[in-house]
Amino acid sequence: MIFAGVDIGSTTSKAVLLDENGKNLIFALIFTTFDRNQSGEDVLKKALEQSGNKWEDVAFLVSTGYGRKAFERANMDLPEIICHATGTHHLYPGVRTIIDIGGQDSKVIEMDGKGMVTRFEMNDKCAAGTGRFFEVLTNRLLNVPMEELGELALRSDNPCVISSMCTIFAESEIISLLSQGIPKEDIVAGMCKSVTRRIVNMGKSGQITYQEPIIFSGGVANNEGVRAYFEQFLKKKVTAILMPQSTAAFGAALAAKENYEKAHG
Repeated sequence: MIFAGVDIGSTTSKAVLLDENGKNLIFALIFTTFDRNQSGEDVLKKALEQSGNKWEDVAFLVSTGYGRKAFERANMDLPEIICHATGTHHLYPGVRTIIDIGGQDSKVIEMDGKGMVTRFEMNDKCAAGTGRFFEVLTNRLLNVPMEELGELALRSDNPCVISSMCTIFAESEIISLLSQGIPKEDIVAGMCKSVTRRIVNMGKSGQITYQEPIIFSGGVANNEGVRAYFEQFLKKKVTAILMPQSTAAFGAALAAKENYEKAHG
């Protein structure tokens, strides 16, 4: 008997499987397609194959993320903020602040230390301050893979100033900087710094005080440059989570186990 959490995000879909003792069996990730239901099916199938389990072994399934309501196989769905909080609190008991930067949204979540969300701020209206912002600009203009951005940013001694967080206007700024012969590492560092400042200010606008411990999750948490700038701006320790894209799916899997156990005594 296993329990599954599936997070169908705008860019990637993730699945986590837990056994009866709550042990994490597997984490699987794929790119989300236009068919959200099929994306859920595909990532769950991948997780089951990797763990050596079958469909019938899944006792309860909870979906979360943008496509959560489209996943027909799910027994129930939960908002991603709740699942992020549940998953992160389980991994880091006592967490007070979660900074999550995904493919097409960014979130700052404040918690009470007992796993309950007290307030949150979220940007899901534009690419500014998201993984998509980095992906579009670095791949197209700088020919730098996403996984190399953090290392490149940390090499910079003189981060440039990128004043616009609009992807279109930022593109014009970067083209101008390249024409001036500005090194790539200074441009990437400037991008990391701009994104970090925007997200810090977004949280503060919602009266989030960034109490510690602060956990950094989402795909952009793999970027060490962004994590370092969060520490610089906040003057506090910021910990990037291991497997940073797994937390919402993990929280959904924990909810699946809890709901099954409630229903079956």
